[in-house]
Amino acid sequence: MNADGFLIAGAVVCVLSALACLVVAFLRHPPNDITILSVAAVELFLLVYAGAAIVRQAGGEPVLGEGWEFWGYLLTALMIPVGAFWWAILERSSWSNLVLAAVGPTIFVMLFRMEQIWDGTVGLT
Repeated sequence: MNADGFLIAGAVVCVLSALACLVVAFLRHPPNDITILSVAAVELFLLVYAGAAIVRQAGGEPVLGEGWEFWGYLLTALMIPVGAFWWAILERSSWSNLVLAAVGPTIFVMLFRMEQIWDGTVGLT
């Protein structure tokens, strides 16, 4: 699997989001603009990624793995930051920042797997 620009950009966004949320959690502050916006950045990245995937596939570049699996991962990944956001809004404690921090690594793993599916490479077993 080649590390393309989307994978690198996604890794950067996910790591920065996770670090921001962990620092705020370590300081025992409730969710704030920094943590909420960092998770929003992950969601924005996923929306751009989804748009690019639609354009790539419409342009004739096929998903070499299972298409339903790729799109299932992508739809699920789009829901994770939204769910974490609602969790943080409904439970305004410092622990909610850990839920927000989990978004970054979770989305990165899913993004890595989506790239494997797109390229048709075998998963790690």
